[in-house]
Amino acid sequence: MIQLIRGFKDVLPGEVELWQMIEKTAASLFEDFGFREIRVPILEHTELFARSIGKDTDIVEKEMYTFEDSKSDLVTLRPEATASIVRAYIQHRLYAVDPVQKFYTIGPMFRRERPQKGRYRQFYQINAEVLGAESPLVDAQLIFMLVEFLRRLRVSDTSVHLNTLGCPKCRPAFQKELHRFLSKIKTQLCADCERRKVKNPLRVLDCKVLACREAVADAPAMIDHLCEECKGHFETVQKSLKKLDIQFEIDKRLVRGLDYYTRTTFEIQTGLLGAQSAVAGGGRYDRLIEELGGPVQPAIGFAIGFDRLAEIVSANNISAPEIDLFIATLGEQAKTAAFEWSCSIAVSGIKTEMDFSDKGLKGQMKKADRLGARYVLILGDKEIGEETAVLRNMTTKEQTPVPFEGIVENLKIKLKNS
Repeated sequence: MIQLIRGFKDVLPGEVELWQMIEKTAASLFEDFGFREIRVPILEHTELFARSIGKDTDIVEKEMYTFEDSKSDLVTLRPEATASIVRAYIQHRLYAVDPVQKFYTIGPMFRRERPQKGRYRQFYQINAEVLGAESPLVDAQLIFMLVEFLRRLRVSDTSVHLNTLGCPKCRPAFQKELHRFLSKIKTQLCADCERRKVKNPLRVLDCKVLACREAVADAPAMIDHLCEECKGHFETVQKSLKKLDIQFEIDKRLVRGLDYYTRTTFEIQTGLLGAQSAVAGGGRYDRLIEELGGPVQPAIGFAIGFDRLAEIVSANNISAPEIDLFIATLGEQAKTAAFEWSCSIAVSGIKTEMDFSDKGLKGQMKKADRLGARYVLILGDKEIGEETAVLRNMTTKEQTPVPFEGIVENLKIKLKNS
């Protein structure tokens, strides 16, 4: 028997409906904030991710699915969505229409990292990006929208962690001081961090190895080395969040694992996932558009780990939408009539199901119950003769006769109003 590749998963019926509900919640909220959906390819030139994410990152060095195509060009399954969205913004000159563009996308990403609970090699993300806007008010609004999204999904036990990574003006001096600190504790660092501390010392702060995290507990913090512009930007973000009643904590050790981040960085953490506490994160990447060949435009965005989020929402017992109507039939005449009715009812937006096998009434009622049907329409030889079906409320168990004449319209009215 051929089985799944390790680190990949099937999203089966029963779970898919939950995913659809999360997707619809995201799309509805984001569009209310002026975001538009964009769909970018899952395969891009490797150079796009090497230039944007950073050649010295774990993602580029170890985790990307990269291979040569038939023309010996290096291509990569996307490990994240931001670089692709920025590439589309530049390639299609979307900035020429309006420099400020707000996009969201939902889809799979690919990284060959160690599979663990809530983390897969094909994983899904919800991304929201604002390109062309420099105001710190945008930072605060994006965090507010993310918090509201989780609230609508009833995800509790969350906290907003906030930090700033400065800018090219103030970061070099901080990096020198950080490097001096790291040179004193080199025997306590893992092999990866030994290499990182030379090429990009900031990334050592992002290491997940416990010994490294303990070793850098007293390391210098970027927040203490900000230039006046970055300091003012970060203060405005904090003030704006307070006005929006968003509670947050300053996390001096919060850095992002990708090279393109600057200034505001944030994470939403939850105690519902054990050690893997982050369910969403993001920040500013004001230089990425320029670095990928576009105009000088600032940008900010976030990504939500869909797989982890689905686990949390499922644990909160938020059920997928139920079936409105199940039609149970006995006999070919009844099945033929029910087939026509079910098609007419379903196209009006009422979730309708029927059984096409020859199960008895008891078996069909069990299936209706399993599908979570609110109502069951019962139709057999007796009902055909009397030209009256029986509508059963599966919650109250009350049964009501429904005449054949005008039955489709009558059912539509009743089900939409109940």
